[in-house]
Amino acid sequence: MKRFFVFCMLFIILLSICSISSIAIPLQASATDDLEIQSKSAALVDFDSGTILYEKDATTHLPVASMVKLMTILLTLEEFEKGNLTEETLITTTENASSMGGSQVFIDPYVEYSAGDLLKSVIIASANDASVALAEAISGSEKTFVNKMNEKAKELNMNDTNYVNCTGLPAPMQYSCAKDSAIVLKEVSEYDLYHKYSTIWMDELIHPSGRKTELVNTNRLIRYYDGCDGGKTGSTNEAGCCLCASAKRNDMRLISVVIGAPNSQTRFNECSKLFNYGFANYENKKIVNMDEVLKNLPLNKGKKENVDLYPSENFSVVSKKGESKDYQVSFDVPSKVNAPCKEGDNVGKVIVSQDGQIVKEINLILKENIEKLSLKDCFDKVVSNW
Repeated sequence: MKRFFVFCMLFIILLSICSISSIAIPLQASATDDLEIQSKSAALVDFDSGTILYEKDATTHLPVASMVKLMTILLTLEEFEKGNLTEETLITTTENASSMGGSQVFIDPYVEYSAGDLLKSVIIASANDASVALAEAISGSEKTFVNKMNEKAKELNMNDTNYVNCTGLPAPMQYSCAKDSAIVLKEVSEYDLYHKYSTIWMDELIHPSGRKTELVNTNRLIRYYDGCDGGKTGSTNEAGCCLCASAKRNDMRLISVVIGAPNSQTRFNECSKLFNYGFANYENKKIVNMDEVLKNLPLNKGKKENVDLYPSENFSVVSKKGESKDYQVSFDVPSKVNAPCKEGDNVGKVIVSQDGQIVKEINLILKENIEKLSLKDCFDKVVSNW
């Protein structure tokens, strides 16, 4: 009987300890569990490193409505960069372009609008008619332009995107995803001309006839979210409400994407929620800056004594605040550079490592042309050193 009593007491004590332990050590929930994103798909991406900080079905194929225009904008900006278009270039519109439904700025057919005004209308007001006018001016037809859109998508490794038109109007087999939308917005955001218009809240389009159409930015975060300076909305019955936006605070820029929100307010709320989560929990550190001289090497037979080497691209890493990650930078360069050489020439590499593992190799390049010493230069050099 005594043994049975002791056994019962031990059993009760063990049961109590187990109960206390289960209360004292709860499961730790992930910070992202608190985001509660209602939209069908979402992504939060660090702009510099491309790191995905949050995702919800980020590669699911979905209609994205007017977010398709991000690629239309990108190809147009490339034409400006190539010199094929200027903001003053006059584009004659067609009946086809002026007849586009949905969001529009009511352009007239068979008249001339400047390329700058058409681009402004697409970026600010998401104008379908202006989008088609630009596509026709660049490629001759919207169909040919769409082929260029898909070629560019492949070039950017947007593997879950297929374009059918340049506007985002509903079309079979037209789809994209949150991850790819972030990729194309990143490309667009590299252009100063884009930000010239993307940050405008209200403006107007003055038609050749003198009438005016008011332009209001469809991306309300431009006005109401601190740091937001670009993005693209989209909304159709098929796609729901969509938004891809970028925001910068201090040295960190984020891209936030939501697709298939149940209503317009939700898309703005959820994009803001993603931004807030990213800025509160992460920090960005630039390891290699393409604007900084990383090496200075002696020149052999050149008209200068030394030459500066720059990295060909930036490299950044993102980490949770409070987490320390050490990266080591080393160089693989020759002892000297032989003249002649020209701007853009590769001269060695900068190597970024972590814990002995190489994480990135970047070419070191020249940013100037270096001429070879002539016979006269050699003679003058000898005389000056006499």
